[in-house]
Amino acid sequence: MSTAHAARRVLLVVNQRSAEARRVLSEVVGALTSAGLSVAITDEDRDGLAEHGDTGLADAIEVVPAGEAAADGAELVVVLGGDGTMLRGAELARASGAPLFGVNLGHVGFLAEAEREDVTAVVNAIVNRQWEVEARMTLDIRILQDGQVVQSTWALNEVSIEKRARARMIEVVVEVDGRPLSRWGCDGVVCASPTGSTAYAFSAGGPIVWPEVAAMLVVPLSAHALFARPLVVSPSSVVAFELGERDLAVLSADGRRMIDLPGDSRIEVRQAPQPVRFARLSRAPFTDRLVAKFELPVDGWRGRRAGST
Repeated sequence: MSTAHAARRVLLVVNQRSAEARRVLSEVVGALTSAGLSVAITDEDRDGLAEHGDTGLADAIEVVPAGEAAADGAELVVVLGGDGTMLRGAELARASGAPLFGVNLGHVGFLAEAEREDVTAVVNAIVNRQWEVEARMTLDIRILQDGQVVQSTWALNEVSIEKRARARMIEVVVEVDGRPLSRWGCDGVVCASPTGSTAYAFSAGGPIVWPEVAAMLVVPLSAHALFARPLVVSPSSVVAFELGERDLAVLSADGRRMIDLPGDSRIEVRQAPQPVRFARLSRAPFTDRLVAKFELPVDGWRGRRAGST
């Protein structure tokens, strides 16, 4: 029996259209392979990189089929890009349970752990296994017709249900835990996780929820109703949305998986049993992340300083 140890393996996910991401990819691949780690990318990323003329990394990188099994055997999924690329990385990482480690090369990059200038520290942390894991809840989404589930999907950030015809609103009856709550004439509705509270739900007027708070958010979009405020419900709740007979809508999960909804559709949202695991360099306060990402003004703060009692 061989006593050789299998090589440590990292799956890289890259924003193929970003020249900066392609440069960082080359840097990270070189550093990780020099440290003895095996590096993989998906065939989707390989083809996208080839379209932009980047073919020189092929010999150093294992290519795996894109899909839920892409991260099998990988100890980390490292994302080089913005939040959109992070959401694609989450699709690849979730089934295997591999932690997701993001380097932000986009704009806000709320889901990422590190910035471009931190790449050296990121590589060192990966090589030395110096990260902590934080589990983020996900949403289970089921679409029913005549009481039967006809389609299902999931989301890390949010699921949105929006009108398909620009000229008319849709009628949505909102239900929580088997009881009707209200009917909204609206452009749509968003149901978000705490992770998604800083994404679409936030732009629609919903509250920001700290990641350690287990909850689901319901945020109406341009609703015409007396009671049309954002809701925060229990993570054990089942939230349902029922469309009217003539209401045609489109469902979007994380802005990546789109499903056309016919009239009389029922959509049920609940906490999914399988989270997405994030790799963190440190347990930095979420408040600091908010201040940094949104560039919030905190000048004049005179609160407790380090070492004070």
